[in-house]
Formats: sequence, C-alpha cells, structure tokens
Amino acid sequence: MWVEGELSNLARPASGHLYFSLKDAQAQVRCALFRNRSLLLRFKPADGMHVLVRGRVSLYEPRGDFQFIAEHMEEAGHGALQRAFEELKQKLAAEGLFDPARKRPLPQAPRSIGVITSPSGAALRDILSVIRRRYPLARVVLYPVPVQGEGAAEKIAAMLRTASSRAECDVFILSRGGGSLEDLWAFNEEIVARAIHASAIPVVSGVGHEIDFTIADFVADLRAPTPTGAAELATPDGAAWLRVLAEHALRLVQAETRLLAAWRERLEWCKERLSQLHPGRVLRDRAQRLDELELRLKRGMRQQIKHEGTRLATAVALLREHSPAQRLRQASDRLINLGQRLQAAARTEVMATRNRLALAARALDAVSPLATLNRGYAIVSDAASGAIISHVSTARPGQTVRAELADGNIVAEIKDIKRGSKR
Repeated sequence: MWVEGELSNLARPASGHLYFSLKDAQAQVRCALFRNRSLLLRFKPADGMHVLVRGRVSLYEPRGDFQFIAEHMEEAGHGALQRAFEELKQKLAAEGLFDPARKRPLPQAPRSIGVITSPSGAALRDILSVIRRRYPLARVVLYPVPVQGEGAAEKIAAMLRTASSRAECDVFILSRGGGSLEDLWAFNEEIVARAIHASAIPVVSGVGHEIDFTIADFVADLRAPTPTGAAELATPDGAAWLRVLAEHALRLVQAETRLLAAWRERLEWCKERLSQLHPGRVLRDRAQRLDELELRLKRGMRQQIKHEGTRLATAVALLREHSPAQRLRQASDRLINLGQRLQAAARTEVMATRNRLALAARALDAVSPLATLNRGYAIVSDAASGAIISHVSTARPGQTVRAELADGNIVAEIKDIKRGSKR
C-alpha cells in the first residue's frame, strides 16, 4: 500500500537502515526502510519532509508494535507527478506518438517561424536574439500563451491548433525557460502532446534546461535542450550560407574569366579570318585581275591589228602586183569592214569587261560593312577597351560605349538593358 505523510523521528544507525515515523494531523505510524532499499533513494530524507512511501504492514514482535516496512520512498508532490509522467509516456509511446518514422524534417530556409511561448518570458528574448543573429530574413510570428499554472495546457493546445490551421509559418518553436517539474507540467499534459502530434507544421520543442525532459519533447519533430537551442535548430546559419555563396561567386567569376578568355581567343581567330576575307582585299584581288584582263585585251588587240595589218600589206602587195581596180575596191571595202568589226568587237569586249567590273563592285558594296552602316546600323564597342559588344549579356548599366556610324562615332552611357526580344 501507499502511505503519505510527514517524516519525523528519523534515525540512521550504523547498519544503514532508516527508522522514522510518518504522521499527519490525526495520526502517526512507525516505519522502517532497510539498507538495501535505502541505497536506492534519489533524495536525502530529513525530518519535516513530506513523502510518499510504498510498503507493507508488519508486526515487530519483541515490542508487539505494528509498523510499516517501506520498500520505496519519494517526495510526495514530485513523485506523484513523476508517476503520472511515466504512465502518460508509456501510453503515448504505445500509440506511436514518439515513433521516429513520423518525425518531419525541418525546412532548410524557413520564411516564417512561429514561436509559441509566454510573451513576457526570457525564452522569447533568447529566441529572437538567436534568430536575428543567425537568420534575420525569417519573419517571426508570436503566439502568446501562458506556460504554467491552471489551464495553461489547454491554452497551449488550443494555440497549437489555431497556429496550425492558419498555416502562416514554416516551423513552430514551442518553448519556455527552466523550472521545477511542477512549473513545466503544462508540457507533460496529454492534450498538449496530441496537439503537437496533430500539427500540420513541424514543431521544435525547447522546454526548460538540458536536463529537463517533457512529454512535448518526445512528441515534437525535434527536441532542443533549451529555447536558444530550439532557435538554432529552426534556423540555418546565415554566416555559413554567406561563406558558401562567396565560394560559389568566386567559382562563377573564375569560370566566367575562363570563358571570356576562350571567346577572346576565338575572336582573335575570327578577326584573322575576316582580314583574309575582307571585301577590300577581295576588291583589290578583283581589280588586279581586271588589270590583267585589260592588258591581255590590249595585247590581243595589238596582235590582231598587227595581224590584220600584215594581211593588208599582203593584199596591197598582191593588188599592186595584179592592179585590178575591182579587186582593189573589194579589198578596200573588206578592209574597212574588218576595221569596223574589229573596233566593234573591241568596244563590246571593253563594255562587257566594264559591266562585269560594275557588277563585282556592286556585289562587294552590298556586303561591305560601310553599306550596312549607311542603312542605319551601328557597331557598338566598349569605350575603354574597344571590345565589340554583340550581346546584352556582355553589357552593364552605366557602361560607356562607342557606336560607330557611317559618318562618325557616338559615345554614350548605357541607362538600361532589355533582354529577350530583338525589337
């Protein structure tokens, strides 16, 4: 049976047994706690202490006294609460509320953090301080509740249900500062445990100090030893993120530098190819070819004239030899005709050559960059380095650029950059 009362007449003989009386306002009973049981006590008994004792009634025959043989002793208030704690813990564990498989992971970068605690407690100040230091981007929503006293458990459970239904946070921190078992008892109530289990949003518990464990700790998705620890678990380390971002930025700059170097090398190669295929160079080659054709034409004409002159001289000689007037007139007419044909052929050849030259010049002018500039286009380059800007990705607001037009240059500053459409 269990007996509750106040310790008095406590004796500790050398044997290690404890002899004492348990009394209340109406009665008292003599008790004995033998050494093998007294070694299991978690506290040091003293007169005036209110205790709860489990044991059996016995008879001390030498004196004929009834006495109570104690097998277990605990402080009255704390012991009852501890038994209730263990019973509820076993019950909820059997139902699977503590199952690790149902624990949800916390968001890596919460946009909004809900804090369910007393608005006047030191725990709230500690949590806000940690969040501001580690991850100031997060919005904090306070759900004020009493954290001890009569009705506190019901209000905590109701606030958990309300906060979960609002769905305005990514994670909840359920916390309060340290205290005795009685102070923390609201977090050992079944109604609070079931509200945590039913929450649609992950819950981090940070109740009491490191040595304090509550039912809420076992049901929550993650248990922190203190309110400060709960805030650290619910938020990422902003400084570490900044270091990682800096590393990524450095790698990006290095990659961009390598890419620009590769494109610069390719640009130099293209410039070399362009110089080889430049319209001016092609035009010079064509002009040289035209000069060669003209020289060949002149040589051919001279040779033809010389040949015809030789034939004429032969004919004249034959005419002189034979002196027929008719044949002379015929030969003269033929000579005139041949001369006209020769001149016509020469003019035709020259005209055809000039036409081909004009067509080639117009074709070269069509692909000439100068003709493109005359149509309203411009070549844009960086004013400082002279590098050609062919894509908006290589430009930046505030950059000074030089636009080469058909009749001059314009130096301008980029005010804005539009991407996507070419219009």
